[in-house]
Amino acid sequence: MSNNYDVIIIGSGPGGYVTAIRAAQLGLKTAIVEREHLGGICLNWGCIPTKALLRSAEMMDHAAHAKSYGLTLEGKMTAKVEDVVARSRGVSARLNGGVGFLMKKNKIDVIWGEAKLKKPGEIVVSKPSKPAYEPQNPIPKGILPEGTYTAKHIIVATGARPRALPGIEPDGKLIWTYFESMVPKEMPKSIVVMGSGAIGIEFASFYLSMGVEVTVVELMKNIMPVEDVEISTIARKALVKRGMKIINEAKVTKVDKAANSITAHVETKDGKVTQINADRLISAVGVQGNIENLGLEDLGVKTDRGCVVIDGYGKTNVEGLYAIGDVAGPPMLAHKAEHEGVICIEKIAGVPGVHPMDKGKIPGCTYCHPQVASVGLTEAAAKEAGREIRVGRYSFTANGKAIALGEDNGMIKTIFDKHTGELLGAHMVGAEVTELIQGFVVAMNLETTEEELMHTIFPHPTLSEMMKESVLDAYGRVLNA
Repeated sequence: MSNNYDVIIIGSGPGGYVTAIRAAQLGLKTAIVEREHLGGICLNWGCIPTKALLRSAEMMDHAAHAKSYGLTLEGKMTAKVEDVVARSRGVSARLNGGVGFLMKKNKIDVIWGEAKLKKPGEIVVSKPSKPAYEPQNPIPKGILPEGTYTAKHIIVATGARPRALPGIEPDGKLIWTYFESMVPKEMPKSIVVMGSGAIGIEFASFYLSMGVEVTVVELMKNIMPVEDVEISTIARKALVKRGMKIINEAKVTKVDKAANSITAHVETKDGKVTQINADRLISAVGVQGNIENLGLEDLGVKTDRGCVVIDGYGKTNVEGLYAIGDVAGPPMLAHKAEHEGVICIEKIAGVPGVHPMDKGKIPGCTYCHPQVASVGLTEAAAKEAGREIRVGRYSFTANGKAIALGEDNGMIKTIFDKHTGELLGAHMVGAEVTELIQGFVVAMNLETTEEELMHTIFPHPTLSEMMKESVLDAYGRVLNA
């Protein structure tokens, strides 16, 4: 078998394997190089298994309020941590196997090993070092051996890893990243979460539902700093009401370790330092691109702040070399990586009508309880951009479906250009908003105006009705509030 391909993709995460499939669909001879597990971090140690954990947490929350639904549970519902983790790992393993099937179905060669760029169009694959976390499934049969491989086009899709703060590096025992947070051998009694982005808040929410005492420390004024302030404020109140402790405008400056516990030194903006004792600390201070040991420096590939610099089509400054996904910079989201990869490969293949991705229309979702989802400009960002705006709001407390679900805490907020009616942004907090947000993403992508949204018929009774009501509220026409 020839070691020469049209396209070689380094990394099989959501960006890598989706790009490989699209390349194969376009008739390109394609190979993908993977060193640890098909599906990458997202499928094995990120997006998917965390949602399985959060589903278990959701069931615990519902059980705790069974009486409010007219139900009686005999005895107290308890969580067996080993069973909760086993379910999560099982979900991940199932999807991992699914990626292997897709590679075979699309006749994509999988090369198991670590790739290093030797020169434009050429990589050397060596035996992978032992991964820190074992793959979910055995290495599929038919994996190609180590050696030298060539391709006219090489796409780097190596993803990212947790960022560590100097002096507070994760140790796998007392200071965790999301890896250890996903597979606790026993449930800690207390946890400090450092960082309140999506990863930090999701784990904080999960452990809170599992009965753990949770303290979140966030450097910024608001939790989930990328979200609209009004939405993050509602989320904060809901999390605090559930029992979470949140310290804003503060940072962990030092961590003392005991045999089976930690003491976090937390400094607030006024310079005061408080010591918080807990069983574990979760470090959730962001991620950084995996750009090391790939040979990028030797080829003179331009990087910036730990990520590969690309144009709107994934192309680097080196001919024939591309990058997509987390390694190519923010937003570091699986769905961004997938779409970025499709754009990249379609441009390579000469598909007509390909255009760069509009990062302003990429939705963001946080699967805590309550959920948070958004797309486009926040109210503050719209004003900073000099836009004159109209803002609509609609509360879950006025929605029949939300009340029937017992999930009437939340809000949908929409932001429009005052003069053109362009939908600039949509922001949500509440039940199932991570499913609702796509309606506004589609609307923005189709350049829908407020008038068209007002004339769209939403089914009743649904949570989605609140989307229309929020639009109506922006123009003084709200009907059910």
